[in-house]
Order: sequence, then C-alpha cells, then structure tokens
Amino acid sequence: MSARGAVFLDRDGTIIEDTGYLAEPAAVRLLPGAAPAIARLNRAGIAAIVVTNQSGIARGLLDESAYAAVARRLEALLAAEGARLDADYHCPHHPDFTGPCECRKPEPLLYRMAAADHGLDLADSWWVGDRMRDVAPAERLGGRGILIADPPDKALSPAAGRFPVVRDLASAVDLILNESTPALQ
Repeated sequence: MSARGAVFLDRDGTIIEDTGYLAEPAAVRLLPGAAPAIARLNRAGIAAIVVTNQSGIARGLLDESAYAAVARRLEALLAAEGARLDADYHCPHHPDFTGPCECRKPEPLLYRMAAADHGLDLADSWWVGDRMRDVAPAERLGGRGILIADPPDKALSPAAGRFPVVRDLASAVDLILNESTPALQ
C-alpha cells in the first residue's frame, strides 16, 4: 500500500469554537460547516487528523481524562453529521511549565508519528488552522498550509503571505479538493 496524503487539522478555532482551556464535553460546539467539510475529506479518502496543542494540561486546568472526554464529544458530534476523524494527536506541554518538547506545534513530532501510524506521505499533505503555528509545519515537512481567518483579511503576521487565507474549514476543503487529483473527488 502506498502512502497517501492527509489533512492535519487544528482543533480549537478550526473545527470547534475556541473557548480557551476546554475541559467540559458539553461546551464543545462545532463551527458552522466543519462537519460537512470533514465528511467531504472522508468521502475523498483523505485522512483527517487532528493535531492540537493543549497547554491547559501542563497548566493544570484540565487532565488527560478531560481531554479524552472532549475528544469523544467531538467524535460524537461529527458522527451525528456523517463525519469522522482518522486520528487525534495532542501536545500536553507548555515550555513555561514543562520545558521544551518536540511535540508542541509547530514542532514536527506529532506529524511524523501520524505519518508512521497511518502510512501517510507528509509531502502530499495539507495543514489547516487558524494560527501560523498550525500551518508552518507544512513548509518544514514538504506539504501545503491553509490559514483560516474570519474575516479573511484580518491582520495576520507578515509570514501569513506564504499561505492562502480562507474564511473557514469548508473553504479550506474546497481548495484542497480542487487541487487534488480528480480521482479523489
């Protein structure tokens, strides 16, 4: 089996509302259009993988079991709309509390783990998120990034010019599928 590409998705602010250090499953709210966008990736055979920094764990604001409960709630909300994530990876660290690590975005460890776990080709993958640290790994690992900003002309760092900027996950998936081979659509 040859390696396939994936879409690496940030969680908070990309798939769900960013409410801060989310520890309560009942507080999980899908962003408009996120589930149908992920379902489109699923139908196209493109792996949809969450990679998220969760410094609230290092800060003591939530623990691994709370993170897992939120992840299960997200899975249930997506499933109710016919979508699924292929995997979920998170960094529980923060340099101010736990010291430096290789898994905190934009570092590459979690992406390399996902590639090894799921037979993925990082050079044929996409990174989608609402912050530069979410998409910057695309350059380092050979893929492509898309920034989400609503409104799209919102002030971003000068480095943002390296990546397309779209309004939401649905727009990012449109771009990904339009640039993928026709066989995937």
